[in-house]
Amino acid sequence: MRRTAAAPLFGAAAVLALLLAACGSGGGSEADGPSVPAPSTTSAPSASDSATDGADHAHASKPVKLQPLRAGEKRMTLAMPAAYTPSAPNGTGTDDYRCFLLDPHLSKKVFLTGTSVQPGNPGVVHHVILFSVPPDKVDDAQGLDDATPGEGWTCFGGSGLRDDDFGLDSAPWLGAWAPGGTESMSARGFGKPLAPGSRIVMQVHYNLLAGTSPDTSATVLRYLPGTADVTPLETMLLPAPVEMPCRAKYADGPLCDRDASIADVIQRFGGAGNTNNALYFLCGGEPKPSNTTSCDRHIAEPTTIRGVAGHMHLLGRSITIEVNPGTPEAKTILDIPVWDFDNQASKPIQPVHVDFGDVVRVTCKHVQWLRDKLPAFQGVPDKYVVWGEGTTDEMCLGILTVTRP
Repeated sequence: MRRTAAAPLFGAAAVLALLLAACGSGGGSEADGPSVPAPSTTSAPSASDSATDGADHAHASKPVKLQPLRAGEKRMTLAMPAAYTPSAPNGTGTDDYRCFLLDPHLSKKVFLTGTSVQPGNPGVVHHVILFSVPPDKVDDAQGLDDATPGEGWTCFGGSGLRDDDFGLDSAPWLGAWAPGGTESMSARGFGKPLAPGSRIVMQVHYNLLAGTSPDTSATVLRYLPGTADVTPLETMLLPAPVEMPCRAKYADGPLCDRDASIADVIQRFGGAGNTNNALYFLCGGEPKPSNTTSCDRHIAEPTTIRGVAGHMHLLGRSITIEVNPGTPEAKTILDIPVWDFDNQASKPIQPVHVDFGDVVRVTCKHVQWLRDKLPAFQGVPDKYVVWGEGTTDEMCLGILTVTRP
């Protein structure tokens, strides 16, 4: 098998601008409480469901059922301290990304072994990501919160923290939730370390197409003491470009030009819109209109893949993640032939080991004809669809749960 040097990684600010794809302290404690759900297997709907995939993801989500605690585990619940009313922060667009700083009051190291999200207003909560904030970044996060009126701060892309040392190979993700999501729970003997004094940022993506009524969301965390015999887990992110052209009959539309569409994304989401060109520094190649795009990542150090998930929006059709494609060792670790927005849970897999120079490829297919089927696109004209933070924009993102020596 051909070995190549690892591709260069983005710095922190660019990395977090690639992501999906959530102010004051919550009322967490280290007391026993409820528990968090096991990762559900990602299953695709049948082809007959294709016309309604994600047709109305703004429906009310069912309450997440928490699984029983395992030996030694405890729970805590962290909630936004006050209601937040979403609005378009730049005065235009139909999406609001807001980050809320939560304090788990950790006096000792713990291992996070599960997460669950309780959306306060399921009709407008599009998805939620939980980020870790190490002790040396807490002042930065508190400064963002203090400098912004109301609860939390605007955070298109990632958490908005500057001078972040994390990259795509080891992202500060603790967990994620989208409609249909269950409690996410690591396998026994594995967890994500949180140092004493750490905080958690809950990034909430609000879909303003579904309204602007107030929200008070919360997360339930499951954890073990830092003295437990636990192997640390990390999150590896695999973004790929999105370059979906307008359909021929709409090709004269004002946003059917790629540059015009990117300018529109930047107007709505600021610098996060620059992701579209930055991705080619990571993935190589040049922008080319296509409904199918992919990105190869070269592994920088020995890694064991233990879980997989994908993320797209409403125009997503299929997504795959492959290890060493085109070689005798090729293995497909995620294959969703018909994308279902309401089923984005991480899928545990038999461990797959990859070494320096091995390749992991994410491939996504998006289709414009779903615009004619989904209520979210009523009255929204065709456009050249690129990577964007909005509900009616798109993403192509593979998410790996990994361990390293």
